[in-house]
Amino acid sequence: MSANDRIQWLHKMISENCYPNAAHLVDKFSISPRQAQRDVEYMRRELDAPMCYSHLHKGYYYKEKYSLPLVLETENDMDIHDVWRGMRNFDAQNAERAVMQLQLPYTAVLEIKDRMTVLNLRGFIVSDEPHHRYRCEFPSVELFIGIIMSTGADIKVIEPLWLRERLVEFAQRVLKNNPNDE
Repeated sequence: MSANDRIQWLHKMISENCYPNAAHLVDKFSISPRQAQRDVEYMRRELDAPMCYSHLHKGYYYKEKYSLPLVLETENDMDIHDVWRGMRNFDAQNAERAVMQLQLPYTAVLEIKDRMTVLNLRGFIVSDEPHHRYRCEFPSVELFIGIIMSTGADIKVIEPLWLRERLVEFAQRVLKNNPNDE
């Protein structure tokens, strides 16, 4: 994972009041504690992120509303200048320039009462919440729906509503295409 991925993840977790810290970065991205601290310092110093540390929650929060710049680039990341040049050739009507936007992972809160399923989904779970609820993060909706379906467990999608609706639509399509009367 690139520095951009780590910065995006850290920003998303802070924005969702999950109080991430450098140890969470180390665990999530398998980086050194020093690299995690450099990422935090980079956000503060270079991106002017209004980050504060909460001793009560043992993690970072924003003391005021904050958004990341549209594109982050560090010397450790791949050179995207060729991509930008290609995007400038985009002929969409009234488009003066194309914009490359960072893709943030999707998040969902699931209710999972089966401990084995929780263990199996541990790679997607970023935080535990009360009442057998878990905040999950995933790169692709289709992949996540497939994983939820493949567990065979009783999983309830608490939020977001659109994910629950997508899951129901998928299940209805499967039932329609596989009638019981055959």
